[in-house]
Amino acid sequence: MATRTRRSQRRTEALSRERIVEAAVELLDAAGEGGLTFRALTERLATGPGAVYWHVANKSELLDAVTDAVVAAALTIEPAEPAESADSPQEKIRAVALGLFDAIDEHPWLATQLTAQLSRSPWGPVTPRILESVGRQVRALGVSEGSQFTAASALVHYILGAAGQNAANGRDLGSDVDRGEFLDAASKAWQELDPDDYPFTRAVAEQMREHDDREQFLAGIDLILTGITALHLPRG
Repeated sequence: MATRTRRSQRRTEALSRERIVEAAVELLDAAGEGGLTFRALTERLATGPGAVYWHVANKSELLDAVTDAVVAAALTIEPAEPAESADSPQEKIRAVALGLFDAIDEHPWLATQLTAQLSRSPWGPVTPRILESVGRQVRALGVSEGSQFTAASALVHYILGAAGQNAANGRDLGSDVDRGEFLDAASKAWQELDPDDYPFTRAVAEQMREHDDREQFLAGIDLILTGITALHLPRG
């Protein structure tokens, strides 16, 4: 009996929370939230359920831990810019934005989990982690204290909303649909709309066909930063 207990303890110690989170990410990427069960997790880890429950109490706690781990990794990416500009608050905000954009694009389940956590448990750890990453740079821009929350919130909402929509678009299209062909068909459909009812949509149809998702996403960040600079920086 004592021998079995010692073996169980060694197995539990060898199975770290990090390994569990890593395996959970793999299951979520492969099959979505429905594919993440404790049975599937124990099979992937070649262990018993007791060893997993030693580290995480339930699926909700596991999803929180997985989401936080993926977000934390996304926010460690350094700005891909020349050294002289990489340290500016604007470039750091762009790096944060692209890190989250790419993480949400890579992990289709992440957008839903972020939405759930931001609304269900804004006290953390995910919400403060994202807000802090953006908010520090908003403060570094010189935004007045009374406007910092509004400016940072606008950026966070845009980042998560636009990145989540981009991921949803890709998920809905599926891997068997060619993006270029899809945009070409949509562009042609816009061009055939009634010119009196849809003059603007017809005018931008060609731009929609040729747009790059990441470039458009960053252009939106720049628009918001321009607005923050114009409206919320103290005037000399």
